[in-house]
Amino acid sequence: MPRINKTIVLTLLVVTSSVFLLFQLYYYKQYFVSKNGSNLSDLKASYDVEDSVHWKVVKKFLKMVSIQNVPLYLIDPLVLGRLNENQRQQSTSSSGLKCKYLCFPREFTTFALLDKFWKNNASLKKAAEKEGFEWMELHGKDPRLAGMDGLSGTEIPLHCIFKMQNHAIHLVVFYERSGNYLWHGQLRLKQNADRKFVPFRKLHFGHHPGAYDKPELRLASIDGLEIHIPKKITHFLDEVSQSKFIECRYKEARAFYQLYPDDTSQEATEFRKKAKNLLQLAVKTLNGLRIPFWLSSGTCLGWFRQCSIIPYSKDVDLGILCPVPLCGSS
Repeated sequence: MPRINKTIVLTLLVVTSSVFLLFQLYYYKQYFVSKNGSNLSDLKASYDVEDSVHWKVVKKFLKMVSIQNVPLYLIDPLVLGRLNENQRQQSTSSSGLKCKYLCFPREFTTFALLDKFWKNNASLKKAAEKEGFEWMELHGKDPRLAGMDGLSGTEIPLHCIFKMQNHAIHLVVFYERSGNYLWHGQLRLKQNADRKFVPFRKLHFGHHPGAYDKPELRLASIDGLEIHIPKKITHFLDEVSQSKFIECRYKEARAFYQLYPDDTSQEATEFRKKAKNLLQLAVKTLNGLRIPFWLSSGTCLGWFRQCSIIPYSKDVDLGILCPVPLCGSS
C-alpha cells in the first residue's frame, strides 16, 4: 500500500477549511443584508436629508402621530445600534443636513407604543390615509385572558404597518403583563392578507412573541427629528437578542390538575409566594451582572407541566453560564 504524503494531505485540509470559512462569511453577509435590508457600509454612511425618502416618510409619520397625541418610541435595532455606537463620541443629533441614522436604504423603521395609547387607532388610521399612507393592522389572541378557566382570548391589535412609497413604519403594540413586563405578540398573517404588502420576513419584530422590561425613555434629536428612545440602549438591544417568549401551556396544565388537584394549603401558598419573590431578586441580580440564566430542574418542570411552582419542591432552581473570571477557563 503506497504511503500518503502528509504535506499534500495537510495542504488539502487547509485549502478546504479556507474555502469553507469564506463560504460561511459570504453566506452570513448575504443573510444579514437580506434580513436587515442594509449592509454595514450603509450604516456607516451619511446621506443628505433632502434626498432621503426614508427620512421624509418617518418625519411625516411622526408629525401625524404627534397631532393625534399617540406617544411612540423608537425600537429599531439598526438605528439604536448605530446610536449606541456613536453616543460616547458625539451627540445623536446630526450637523447640517447630513442624515446618519434614519436615511440609509432599508424597508422599515420600527416604533412601539403601549396598548392603552392605541385606543384611538381609528382616528390615526384615518389621518394616515389622508396623508397618503397605506396601512395594515394585524390581530391575534389575547394571552392575558388565557388561563385554567378560559383558554381562548379575544382578538387584540398586535402590529400595524404604515407604508408610503418604498418605506414602511412598523408599529409594534406592547401589552403590560402581570409579571410587570411588556409583551408583544407574533405577527401572523390571515389567509386573506396581502402577503406582498411589505417583505414581512425582514421585520425585526413579530417572528415570535417577545417579552421586555419596561423601558425608561428619553427624548433624543435624531437627524433633526425629536424621537423618544430607550434610555438604556445597550440593555434594550441585549433584550432583543433573547426576547423570545414562550407562553405557558394552560391546556396541558388544566389536564394535569384534573388528574392531580393543586395543593392550595397555606403552606403551599406561602412557599410559592416566597419562591416568586426569590426569583424576582435573582432575575434582578443576574441581569444587573449581565449573566445569562434559565429556569432549571424542578422549577422548570413546574412551569412546563402545571404553569406554576411545585409546592413540595421547597427550593428554586436556576442555571447560569458562569463567567470565565469567576469559574476559570476549564
